[in-house]
Amino acid sequence: MIDTLIKNATLADGRKAISVAIVDGRIDAVGPDAEFANVQAGQVIDAAGQLLSTPFVDAHFHMDATLSYGLPRVNQSGTLLEGIALWGELKPLLTQDAVVERALAYCDWAVGNGLLAIRSHVDVCDASLLAVEALLHVKKQVASYLDLQLVAFPQDGVLRSPGALDNLKRSLDMGVDVVGGIPHFERTMADGAESVRILCEIAAERGLRVDMHCDETDDPMSRHIETLSYHAHRLGLFDRVTGSHLTSMHSMDNYYVSKLIPLMAEARVNVIANPLINITIQGRHDTYPKRRGMTRVPELMAAGINVSFGHDCVRDPWYSLGSGDMLDVAFMGLHVGQMTGRDPMLACFDAVTRNPAKTMGIEGYGLEPGCNADLVLLQAADPVEALRLRATRLWVMRRGRIIAHTPPAVATLDLPGRPSRVDWQ
Repeated sequence: MIDTLIKNATLADGRKAISVAIVDGRIDAVGPDAEFANVQAGQVIDAAGQLLSTPFVDAHFHMDATLSYGLPRVNQSGTLLEGIALWGELKPLLTQDAVVERALAYCDWAVGNGLLAIRSHVDVCDASLLAVEALLHVKKQVASYLDLQLVAFPQDGVLRSPGALDNLKRSLDMGVDVVGGIPHFERTMADGAESVRILCEIAAERGLRVDMHCDETDDPMSRHIETLSYHAHRLGLFDRVTGSHLTSMHSMDNYYVSKLIPLMAEARVNVIANPLINITIQGRHDTYPKRRGMTRVPELMAAGINVSFGHDCVRDPWYSLGSGDMLDVAFMGLHVGQMTGRDPMLACFDAVTRNPAKTMGIEGYGLEPGCNADLVLLQAADPVEALRLRATRLWVMRRGRIIAHTPPAVATLDLPGRPSRVDWQ
């Protein structure tokens, strides 16, 4: 007996009139509606031709800081460095209860937006590891409806900040999942390179993944992604290593990049760009022309590198906006990357769904038999329309159970001689 049958769905790969059978929280079968005409199910859901997708995934976020905008003050310059300084002012004022409350509120936002997996960096430079304890608690609390993966992130530099390396190791012992770093924030380029070596070796020893804030700068000589790729290859870490931001690549000369990208592809590193934040924070020292900073997404994708888009920040010391909507992130990414052809736009949809799921190593993610029945029904005919409209998430399903609903977006008009309803499709 099938628990739930979703019929008349459109899939992201273009297939239409598709049915999805769900048994015990997993996808049992997928195929044309006609093949399921005589199937009995406890619940039948008519997708009415709308886009049925795997859930959105955000592989780069800072949940310990989210929703703290204005505490203890506002970032007036909007710069990365003032944001880091402001976070330093806020850390002594944090309480575990407040971090948990804000993180849980953000997880609610995420679920409503069909975002069911998040990788969050958590600052480990505070010896108390208050934020680590708070987010480990949140991770357990949301586990039934959202996959939360935590990165031990030494915000002030693992070598530059006293005790940070020991704190990072303690956080991993406590259950944090991924080794993080920020080599460009160390005191020297040499220290940055050394931090990459140390952190990759820790990950290799413990069998963990690596995700480093890497070269988040306009300086084309910040080349720690080269070092990260080298150690990924040397230690056999390969697909377990991620370079986040990589904004210096936006300013590098093409000759050097022609060497760098093949090295990254050989090491099979993952890349995460953060369009909303990269174009806000980078280029702050420019007059005109003004750099926008997002890394070379089309070129990296063309080289076969797994590239994702992350939200990074929502209403925190670095960014005053944001809503947890990964379609907003992808919409900005395709514009900044000038990826407005149909195939590039489809690639941008992948950059907030299956690509980050691969980066995080999420088991059971997909829309094939055997995968978890984690699904989102969007008010759109296809992924491009979903991006164009930042489509309404009509419902969100986790393990075969619908956990969020949103009414369709329809305007009612009162205009002479015109239709009374408009749904933008």
